[in-house]
Amino acid sequence: MPKVNGLIGRKIGMTSIFNEFGQNVACTVIEAGPNVVSQIKSEDMDGYSAFQLAFGKAKAKNTSNGLKGHLDKASTGPKQMIREFRDFNLDKSLGDEVRVEEVFNEGDKVNAIGVSKGKGFQGVVKRHGFRGVGDATHGQHNRQRHPGSIGAGSDPSKVFKGMRMAGRTGGDRVKVKNLRIVKILPEKNLLLIKGAIPGHRGGYILIEK
Repeated sequence: MPKVNGLIGRKIGMTSIFNEFGQNVACTVIEAGPNVVSQIKSEDMDGYSAFQLAFGKAKAKNTSNGLKGHLDKASTGPKQMIREFRDFNLDKSLGDEVRVEEVFNEGDKVNAIGVSKGKGFQGVVKRHGFRGVGDATHGQHNRQRHPGSIGAGSDPSKVFKGMRMAGRTGGDRVKVKNLRIVKILPEKNLLLIKGAIPGHRGGYILIEK
């Protein structure tokens, strides 16, 4: 696996700020911490070294007893999300907090991973960007947003797998690469990242460096 470090965050929404050239830059606001070190993995014990981080409050009644016991070792309560990061050079112990300014700097390029908004069952125009059958003349009736032909009849006498057709859209794990951190607000644990990040407001995001 590639060695990365980063933090777990929560999408607050979007805003815009002015950069040093007076340009208005659209940014996504991420509350990225503080994350809690819930486990430290080592080469001797686990075969690889990594920090396991936990973030986001969860209800105790919705947390399994096994996970409660695991987090009790780090002296922290139930958490919403737990993920591992493999390339941490920070001097941290079990139960310590990892803050946003300890991992990122303004101007860093990062990857953002989130779950895209679900759009339900959609047709080919919205799902794949098809143009539709076209003109409303020459015998075309209510077919402007239909897919058109999906293959020959007698040969091969089937629809090939992977054919772009209507279906469920969104709700997928999406990674957006090479986004730039425009501003860090350490007192509020906020990252302002240029551009859009997948997911709804309040959704959890992995920010990888």
